Amino acid sequence: MKAGIVGLPNVGKSTLFNALTDSGASASNYPFCTIDPNVGVVPLPDPRLELISSRIKTREVIPAALQLVDIAGLVRGASKGEGLGNQFLHHIREVDAILQVVRCFDNPDVTHVDGDMDPVRDIETIETELLLADLQLAENALIKTRKSSRIGDKESKNREEALACCAQHLEKGLPLRTITWSRPELERIVKGMGFITGKSVLYVANVGESDPFDDNPLLKRVEEYVRSHDGGVIPVCARIESEIAELDESDRSEMLASLNMKEPALERVARSAYSLLGLQSFFTAGEKQVRAWTVPIGSKAPQAAGVIHSDFERGFIRVEVYQVADLVEHGSESAIRLAGKMRLEGKNYVVQDGDVCHFLFNV
Repeated sequence: MKAGIVGLPNVGKSTLFNALTDSGASASNYPFCTIDPNVGVVPLPDPRLELISSRIKTREVIPAALQLVDIAGLVRGASKGEGLGNQFLHHIREVDAILQVVRCFDNPDVTHVDGDMDPVRDIETIETELLLADLQLAENALIKTRKSSRIGDKESKNREEALACCAQHLEKGLPLRTITWSRPELERIVKGMGFITGKSVLYVANVGESDPFDDNPLLKRVEEYVRSHDGGVIPVCARIESEIAELDESDRSEMLASLNMKEPALERVARSAYSLLGLQSFFTAGEKQVRAWTVPIGSKAPQAAGVIHSDFERGFIRVEVYQVADLVEHGSESAIRLAGKMRLEGKNYVVQDGDVCHFLFNV
């Protein structure tokens, strides 16, 4: 699963990306410093892995991961090709969710493309460009679809209805993620078209190094805006987070303590992005490795098995499953069995977050 980091130029996107992925992407004070999208993998912090590995001896521990894409800055007029608009829009259509970085610091040494600071205007600038780009896509697709739907093809008629709904919604200035579909087949058609405003958004408010989180007027404006638009916002200082990411474990703990922080803010960003995508983790545990695996919430046991290997899904028989909490309570898998907490589930079992699974299958 991929999340795209987006925003206006010079808001701290690449600095945030560097801190999250520790990949060293360029981060300079001029527009379009990022041209080609940088791609990195972010391990998902999960204390349950340590709980499992402390009770089941293993050679390695592998966390779940999220792929992040740092996309070139967007400017007003991107939907018409301004700046790197066409290239930007192509890249953003390929991600599953959006992390929009909003500048909430005022620094005269860091230029702003619009000259002055207004984070809500910045959010609306990007939202408008994405709405216009989606409207153009919907209208063009609708013209083509109407030609084919005249011959009475049912799928074409459904596609025409779905696209007409999209165009009407976008013309009202509303993102497609807010649309309520009357029939699931219409939603399915739209999901396959890469509409940008249909993707979930998490706003990352980038504050200055000396700006307090609890008394920042720019941050408060963003929080008020996001509350009224049913979104989520996480404040971070990308500059400080990038410094924390470069430290070894002992120095990192010391710096976090000096800043009165329990964990890097970016750990919350990673977890929130994971949740934003509707994902959850289940675990496998054995002598070779303890590993977290990623599945969409609501996945059934065979689909979860298929994440490990396609043969597991094809030959699925059943799954032995228990929760991490059971392992903490009883101390070992053998004790879990004796307590009657080890369950055998079939192909209709819906995997839960925190399940530890042993899949049985035919080769």
